[in-house]
Amino acid sequence: MAHLQPTDILSELPPVRRYARSLTRDDSAADDVVQEALLKALEKRNTFQPGGSVRVWLLAIVHNIFVSTQRRARAEERRNARFAESMIDHLDPDQEHSAYLQEVAEAFARLPDPQRAILHLVAVEGQSYQEAAAILGIPVGTVMSRLSRARMALRRAQTRDADRELRVIGGRDAG
Repeated sequence: MAHLQPTDILSELPPVRRYARSLTRDDSAADDVVQEALLKALEKRNTFQPGGSVRVWLLAIVHNIFVSTQRRARAEERRNARFAESMIDHLDPDQEHSAYLQEVAEAFARLPDPQRAILHLVAVEGQSYQEAAAILGIPVGTVMSRLSRARMALRRAQTRDADRELRVIGGRDAG
């Protein structure tokens, strides 16, 4: 084949999907890998060596994307852990309280970026909902929704100990 065509790439979709599912062990994550691989293959189809196997080429792309995704995820986990540690490094509470603060900091670091941004602006920086909306360029309703989901996620992440119930408030709109 002289030039790789999109139809040549799409004809290899079933083995590409199977391999991505095998690597990720998750249908949704596999679909993301496949989508990224197909996009990359279409963008870089001029790098395909004529006479080579389209399947081998595509499976190599899937593999490389999966490995890169895993590296990014591990790097994100390390950043989140360092961030959580930095949040409590300057405190010197008793051991139990320190462990609890570490737990809260780790849960905060694991929040999705949009929720973490809202929670930080409102609960840490004391911004109003309107100010947070203006800073992030989103509607106030979105601020309230993300803040609610962030608070709920932190509550779920805390231990079941009733006397250590987490109450995440802040901002001039909180009551």
